[in-house]
Amino acid sequence: MLLNEKLKGIVRNLPESPGCYQYLDDKGTVIYVGKAKNLKRRVNSYFRPDQTSAKTRILVSKIRDIKYIVVNSETDALLLENNLIKRYKPRYNVLLKDDKTYPSIALTHEWLPRIFSTRNRNARGATYYGPYSHIPTMRALLDLCKRLYQPRPCRTPMTQEGVKDGRYKICLNYHMHLCKAPCVGKQTREDYLRQIEHCKDILRGNTAEVERKLKAEMKQLAAELRFEEAQECKQKLEFLKGFQAKSEVVSGVLYNADVFNIVSEDKTAYINYMHLVNGCVNQAFTFSYQRRLDESDEELLALGIVEMRERWQSTNKEIVVPFPVDLPEGYAVQTIPERGDKKKLLELSLQNVKQYRLDRLKQADKLNPEQKQVRLMKEIQNHLALPHLPLRIELFDNSNISGDDAVAACVVFERLKPAKKLYRTFNIKTVTGPDDYASMHEVVLRRYSRLKEEGESLPDLIIADGGVGQMEVIRRAVEDDLGLSIPIAGLAKDGRHRTHELLYGFPPQKVGLPPESQLFKLLTQMQDEVHRFAIQFHRQKRSRRQVTSALDGIAGVGPKTKNLLIKHFGSVKRTKEASLEELQILLGPQKGQKLYLSLHETK
Repeated sequence: MLLNEKLKGIVRNLPESPGCYQYLDDKGTVIYVGKAKNLKRRVNSYFRPDQTSAKTRILVSKIRDIKYIVVNSETDALLLENNLIKRYKPRYNVLLKDDKTYPSIALTHEWLPRIFSTRNRNARGATYYGPYSHIPTMRALLDLCKRLYQPRPCRTPMTQEGVKDGRYKICLNYHMHLCKAPCVGKQTREDYLRQIEHCKDILRGNTAEVERKLKAEMKQLAAELRFEEAQECKQKLEFLKGFQAKSEVVSGVLYNADVFNIVSEDKTAYINYMHLVNGCVNQAFTFSYQRRLDESDEELLALGIVEMRERWQSTNKEIVVPFPVDLPEGYAVQTIPERGDKKKLLELSLQNVKQYRLDRLKQADKLNPEQKQVRLMKEIQNHLALPHLPLRIELFDNSNISGDDAVAACVVFERLKPAKKLYRTFNIKTVTGPDDYASMHEVVLRRYSRLKEEGESLPDLIIADGGVGQMEVIRRAVEDDLGLSIPIAGLAKDGRHRTHELLYGFPPQKVGLPPESQLFKLLTQMQDEVHRFAIQFHRQKRSRRQVTSALDGIAGVGPKTKNLLIKHFGSVKRTKEASLEELQILLGPQKGQKLYLSLHETK
């Protein structure tokens, strides 16, 4: 109670101002950082007695002290929160999850600056652009800088004193036209720095400004009759236009914007960021957040917007998002497009974030196949609203030709893997003619009445190889006749006999599964497996019937005698054509006579 009173006292005295609050545990470690328009109201919401979030209750149970920082505006609170999370890495805050090995482009602050790629952003004395998740984009930017402005490619640190004292020598790069040798005075430092400024425009994505400067320079050189230099500018301009043609042009309108989209699942949210300059996507990055306290997509997207715009130092005034995000007033203009170029841009961002999520899932599945199975079972559970994971799934299918040799099959999947020892086949006993519904009712009734009598475990889900009719037949057998409660789904096929949709519920409703999703492909494979097993059993039964001969069913003629006759005479037909004496010589007088009479009794 004393502890609660202490915290209540802190909350009562909090200011009603914008700011950031920090929760500390019993060791004085910051475990959570948050921002608020109104510190007192926001912090007080954590300690309400009607708190429904289990994760928030766990967080509150560990709070032993509260600190706060008052700022002037909500925007300042947003930026401060981002910095404090980076500094303390609190346990209950979502943290940016991305590949730390993505390279960046470094522009050094030396007397003669260098431009190069690096995976270490901690070194001082440089400005960093990126990181670049798409390596070819980074290389294209470096190549563009090199082709247009020849920043020195050597790694030698160069000082003003060293250049004046002549410590450096011309290297092979000068003779290969990869560098203009500012280290020995072949190029003035002022001209070199001017070229570096142009490189900065390229790295910021402002290629339109570079194009404008090149055109102006080319016209100026042509006016001064310096045609060779003007030709060089023209070649640079053509190379730049070639680069722009490869860039992702999303609009003929030259506008600047930042585009964000999000795809989320239970514990992880994936966010894509695209940076537009003059209508072109020149930077793109996708990353993920791990939910800590059941944060909503809106909250996570707001965090991602601040993180990415700060990382890329974006000053774009417009943000294109799929839904409204709670950001400070005046932070940026939010656009939620419904049509047009910006809508296409948002769809492009969604496509990228979905691909990123798919790639990460594939990598995780390779490292941990068991995790993939659990994930897919959770997807089935969520899509069908099942009470628990479908650890055991059973599928049924019928097979017959115009009612002849009617059979059925049941295949069992445990943890989404085929349990072939548990597969079962059924000969249809009570149905005559091609009646699939009656056959399915008989088989399901036989299957689960036996499991019920023997006390065996029942499946968590039954899937019918068919649509509404098959599902209803299974439901009558399971629920009405046996009084069991087992979820039932159906896999319906289209006119081309391809799996078309997943049905669930009574009356059955279509479950929205994209045909390209892993789950849909898995269900299709399961359906193909039960279909294969049923057809295999049907073929075996039909083959046995077709090979039944006049020798079968004759008393005294077993498999050995039958094999002996076939081996001696070559076929059933020749055996029937054999004389009495031939059969008696081979089988003996009595047995030979008995077989002869059986084969010729109609005559």
